[in-house]
Amino acid sequence: KKGGAVGPGLFFIIPCIDQCSIIDLRTVSFDVPPQEILTKDSVTVSVDAVVYYNIRAPMAAVCNVADYSKSTRLLSATTLRNILGTKTLSELLADRENIATDLKSMIDTATDPWGIDIERVEVKDVRLPQNLQRAMAAEAEATREARAKVIGAEGEQKAARALKEASDIISSSPAALQLRYLQTLATISSEKNSTIVFPIPIDLLSSFCKKKEE
Repeated sequence: KKGGAVGPGLFFIIPCIDQCSIIDLRTVSFDVPPQEILTKDSVTVSVDAVVYYNIRAPMAAVCNVADYSKSTRLLSATTLRNILGTKTLSELLADRENIATDLKSMIDTATDPWGIDIERVEVKDVRLPQNLQRAMAAEAEATREARAKVIGAEGEQKAARALKEASDIISSSPAALQLRYLQTLATISSEKNSTIVFPIPIDLLSSFCKKKEE
């Protein structure tokens, strides 16, 4: 109609000359269908997203594009494939906020001549193939096992170092070795065992061996 968009309220149109198109100015959301995407590191994933937009200029939305809703949906799907095709799998899984910001910027720039404002774009789900999920799970399990072995080896190394230091201290004093024997006997007797093994000092055995040799 001459003069631009009219309404809401009562208005008149001239039949066969004016055309009436009802435009919803509220925020509209739609789901981008799952897209099969080949990432930068040659991994095939299925990604879907959700887009929120509103009509800023109703005249541009009607006059500049045939079907603004369908065009925005197709553009969102194409932009999603183009953006995610330049990302690796690790970036896709860990950097969703920056990816959503890039998607919003590119879609908003393309739809600006149509009078459409993109309010928000969010990546909903990233689905990996089953064989890739099993491979990633096996890799994570192997990494955890390797880390556990390293931690265990470091613990054994520290324990061996502590035992060496303790043995050096005990060997410097024969009385300390006897006190250690007594402490061991006290520990065994406190557990109500019927059998007690009493360690014989090595010095006695060495003296007997010397006598036999003589």
